[in-house]
Amino acid sequence: MKKTLIIILALATGLIMVGQAAAQGISGSAHDFSTETWNTSGEICITCHTPHNAMAGKPVLWNHTLTDNSTYVNNLQTAFGTTWGTPDGPSLLCLSCHDGTVALDNFGGTTSGTNFIGAGEQVGDGTTLDGNHPISVDYNAALVTSGELNDITSAETAGVNIYGSAPGRIQCGSCHDVHNSAGITKLLRTSNAASALCMACHNK
Repeated sequence: MKKTLIIILALATGLIMVGQAAAQGISGSAHDFSTETWNTSGEICITCHTPHNAMAGKPVLWNHTLTDNSTYVNNLQTAFGTTWGTPDGPSLLCLSCHDGTVALDNFGGTTSGTNFIGAGEQVGDGTTLDGNHPISVDYNAALVTSGELNDITSAETAGVNIYGSAPGRIQCGSCHDVHNSAGITKLLRTSNAASALCMACHNK
């Protein structure tokens, strides 16, 4: 009986682990739009990327209409007495859906989409990012020296993605993995249990 119970538990554990592995990756994640009625291709990747005829001058074979970031005012202007800049780089790609100004189905050259992101997933409004963590900003070396932020190596070791060369920049993808590699809720790069993701950068 005891041996049978051990075998059953081992099999159950294996099934759980298989289920966890299956949950990782973009398939079945919040970024899997393959079953949406507005995505008649039935493909997952095509809403953001395309192997052919991608947007000129944009990275990662980009296929989705971009938001107009020229109207954005600086976000969190008073934080640490710093004026942050305008969203750019990979964050601008994220905002092309997440600021709610461009339809989800505006991809592949289509600009007449009618399906927009839900309020719960919207970040900013196309003019301001007030009330949200600043993005497209340098990982402030002065704050590292002052002890407010951990050094970049520590932050990256803890799972944060710092973009570019020193001092590096914070973008949406610093905390979020759009392809859901870790299989963590909210597409986080690493768990935020006990604020671990926050404290990867912030020395508190």
